[in-house]
Amino acid sequence: MKKTILLIILLIFVVGGFFGFKFYTKYYGNNIQKDGYVLIPHDASFRQILDSAAKYVDNKESFEAVAKEKDLEKNFKAGRYHFRKGLGNTRLVNMIKAGNQAQNSFRIGDFGDVYQMLGKVTRKTELDSLKFVNDLNAIATEKGYNSAEDLKKYFFIDTYNFFWTVTPKDFFNRFNDQYNEFWNAGRKAKEEQSGLTRDQIYALASIVYKESGGKKDEMKTIAGLYLNRYRKGMKLQSDPTVIYAINKQTNFKEPPIKRVFYKYLSTPSPYNTYANKGIPPGPICIVDKSSVDAVLNAEKNDYIFMCADPARFGYHKFTASAEQHAINAKAYQDWLNSKNIK
Repeated sequence: MKKTILLIILLIFVVGGFFGFKFYTKYYGNNIQKDGYVLIPHDASFRQILDSAAKYVDNKESFEAVAKEKDLEKNFKAGRYHFRKGLGNTRLVNMIKAGNQAQNSFRIGDFGDVYQMLGKVTRKTELDSLKFVNDLNAIATEKGYNSAEDLKKYFFIDTYNFFWTVTPKDFFNRFNDQYNEFWNAGRKAKEEQSGLTRDQIYALASIVYKESGGKKDEMKTIAGLYLNRYRKGMKLQSDPTVIYAINKQTNFKEPPIKRVFYKYLSTPSPYNTYANKGIPPGPICIVDKSSVDAVLNAEKNDYIFMCADPARFGYHKFTASAEQHAINAKAYQDWLNSKNIK
């Protein structure tokens, strides 16, 4: 009798353990065969969600069963979800239902215009670039500007995190808040002292950024040089403005030129500082905060001329002497020719 009871108890434990293991495996055991990201758009069907998850889950049938039990079809949130090893079906489904999506990194570089930037950035968003462009154009209009291109000064070079489902409005608001935070009382005071408009500051900052190649240790020197030219009534004669003028004519679709020849200097454009006196009407690229600060805190020097230094790649030789500049320029041209840079 005792043996029978023991056998029954043992059988209960075995059966219970078997079904308990199946229950745990179905709902809580790891069901990820490889890490990855699943994109679920707002208009996704239940089948689309299952198909997107299929490349990462190990047991597709159990995932579908749990998803149905939890009514995922009617209660999902759009987003970019990280399917990582260790997650079971319950946590996966709850993650999608709660909208706990993973952010994506967006690199805002020194793009020539806002539309060029959006073409890159929107590859990591649910919405296409046309929707972003149209909405940013509308935002620009609300702010009294002509187009999204006039919003260029609101963006700074850096890496940012956004959700795949970010809307154009939320995207811009992030930069609008950053812009307002950047222009604190201290910077506004220096802006007033400079005698420049904010658009002029950004235009000069973009020239400083391009001429410096993003190297912070030359920015204030370059800013001082261009302010000297501007205040003397000289043309700024910045090569990057010529390159920008040429690129803008082709909507940045052609490969950028690597060398500014004499024939390019007459390129018709209000941004071409060889053809026009004064500061361009706007920035020639998205800038970083350091280049704006360089203009607001420009070095006080007597430099008028600068030329790339072939002995220190990425840096320049500065001088107030036209004669010395001619020598520096000749050395640089000889170096370009020796490298067959066209």
